[in-house]
Amino acid sequence: MKNNKLLNLALVAACALASGATMAQESEGPWLVRARAVNLASANKDFTGLGLSINDKVIPEVDVSYFFTRNIAAELVLTVPQKHDVNATALNGKIGTLKHLPPSLLLQYHFDAPGFKPYVGAGLNYTRFSSVHLPAGVGIDKSSWGGALQVGVDIPLSKNLVLNLDVKKVYIQADVFAGGAKAGTFKVDPVLVGIGLGYRF
Repeated sequence: MKNNKLLNLALVAACALASGATMAQESEGPWLVRARAVNLASANKDFTGLGLSINDKVIPEVDVSYFFTRNIAAELVLTVPQKHDVNATALNGKIGTLKHLPPSLLLQYHFDAPGFKPYVGAGLNYTRFSSVHLPAGVGIDKSSWGGALQVGVDIPLSKNLVLNLDVKKVYIQADVFAGGAKAGTFKVDPVLVGIGLGYRF
């Protein structure tokens, strides 16, 4: 008898918690802004024969998401122009530097799960290369369009604050020219692993 009362009390408490969580989720605003520290690790796929590569680095990232429904959102991923060293094994090391700005726009699906919200996303990346300093006669395309894939999770810390873990695969490439002729293609294709905080309103 006592056990039945305890069981009934536990069921009532569980229902109340579930109801409260549902109401909290339904009252969430449509905007989510996150700030992340992201490790950019380039795939460095070189098709020029020069053995081109750029260095990995940790970069700042800010994204803004808008929820069209409880589960579907769009995310705009932003950062500031990032400077990289350009290396070529065929030329014994560093041959120059460049900057790139790689904003992405992704459509996401956020799953319902107790205590956290995992998500997947897919979309488009546009990268603009600038401040390109390479040996005389060597150049690259200044822009790149490619796909972007994403998986991550938001873990609630309070009513509006979340801890975010995020992994993206972004497809970035540039044609390389030497003496006015195409020498091949260099694919950055980085994996970006990030951790940060988000605020929902």
